[in-house]
Amino acid sequence: MKKTNSINFRFLSLLTITAALGGFLFGFDTAVISGTISFVKSQYAMDSLMEGWYVSSALAGCIAGVAAMGKISTLLGRKKVMFLSAVLFIVSVTGCAFAPNVSTLIISRLIGGIGIGISSVVCPMYISEMAPSQLRGKLVTYYQLAITIGILLAYFSNALIQSEASTKGFSGWLAQIFILEPWRGMFAVGIIPAMIFVLMALFIPESPRWLALKNRTAEAGSILTSIAGSSYAKKELEEIQNAISHSENTKVTDLFRGQLKKPILIGILLAALSQFSGINAIIYYGPSILEKAGFQLGDALGGQVTIGVVNMLFTIVAIYYIDKLGRKPLLLWGIGGAIFSLLLAAVLFAADISIAWLVLIPIVLFIACFAFSFGPVTWVVISEIFPTKVRGEAVAISTMGLWLANWIVGQFFPALLNSAGAAFTFLVFAIFSAYAFYITWKKIPETKGKSLEEIEKFWE
Repeated sequence: MKKTNSINFRFLSLLTITAALGGFLFGFDTAVISGTISFVKSQYAMDSLMEGWYVSSALAGCIAGVAAMGKISTLLGRKKVMFLSAVLFIVSVTGCAFAPNVSTLIISRLIGGIGIGISSVVCPMYISEMAPSQLRGKLVTYYQLAITIGILLAYFSNALIQSEASTKGFSGWLAQIFILEPWRGMFAVGIIPAMIFVLMALFIPESPRWLALKNRTAEAGSILTSIAGSSYAKKELEEIQNAISHSENTKVTDLFRGQLKKPILIGILLAALSQFSGINAIIYYGPSILEKAGFQLGDALGGQVTIGVVNMLFTIVAIYYIDKLGRKPLLLWGIGGAIFSLLLAAVLFAADISIAWLVLIPIVLFIACFAFSFGPVTWVVISEIFPTKVRGEAVAISTMGLWLANWIVGQFFPALLNSAGAAFTFLVFAIFSAYAFYITWKKIPETKGKSLEEIEKFWE
């Protein structure tokens, strides 16, 4: 068993991979929709508003899932809630793949959205509560890396099904979902990782901080010992118990008053602005954007694969640097680069540049900047800045800001793109990103190397 400074990396890896699977399915579900839109829109004769609802129905489910998450994770624990999200993923992808009509398809998307919403709160929070302080940024960032891998796999599988479906010798129901209606096959691929997530979620332990909150200190100590040895467990457990004992019982409304007001506003704004930067407009509607730039549909899906590769590779940059440089420098550099690339894209579309690869450059640059900053660092910051007693509720509220912004972009982006044009749309994203740069520069503290309990004292 590999150990360095008594840290059990094998055990931590199991916990991190399991929680990160929630991120993988989050990313897969987010991106798989992009390859299905043209098929489903044609099959069910959708107008732009119905197309927006098809895309954003999962986001509405996310909002519902997040709304219920705060109290549920505090009452039931992180592990049980993670298992629930895994079950919902299975129900959703199966329902989408075999939906007999558009109503069933939308309902299945809603169910999947609830699963995504739940996992987007509990999975990074679980990693954050398990990780030693010197590894916390890196390990929580693996959740974002898993999202990008899920996005990339969705792009690859969509492109493969799109290009190879007509040549495969399928028959019966396989022919139905992979050849006659290939969008069904695009969804069906997600059944496999969803099953793996369910099985792995059965074998992980509960969060020691949640156990300590419920006065199950012996169990908490045992898990902390498994993570990094008995001396680490003793010191960590003392800090956790001391922080809990000095924390007041807090209602949700109390999060917006006193010493908790600043971290909750930071959490909500950072999460929401990460979506108003336009990231998911590119993830969801990448083929539509690239087609406007001159790509054919097959080429556009290939362009999405390029975007997915860049997204994944630059997330690895964040994994390497987040515990070395810190959270704030990554955010400032990445958001600054995102602003530049969004403005460049707006200029190219305004000038009616029809050279496809030239338009792809600022989009890929934006993805790269987002991938090492906004994408991973947002999850790290909102999972570590809140006290243990209210972490479930506070992370849920912050994540609600993310999903509300995500829903707004998913619902109204097609109409904005069609009515105002790509240039104006990218300019709006750049303005939101500029505000995010200001918030990061002026309001967000550096949390690198600090324990969760030390961060809690910072707000006091």
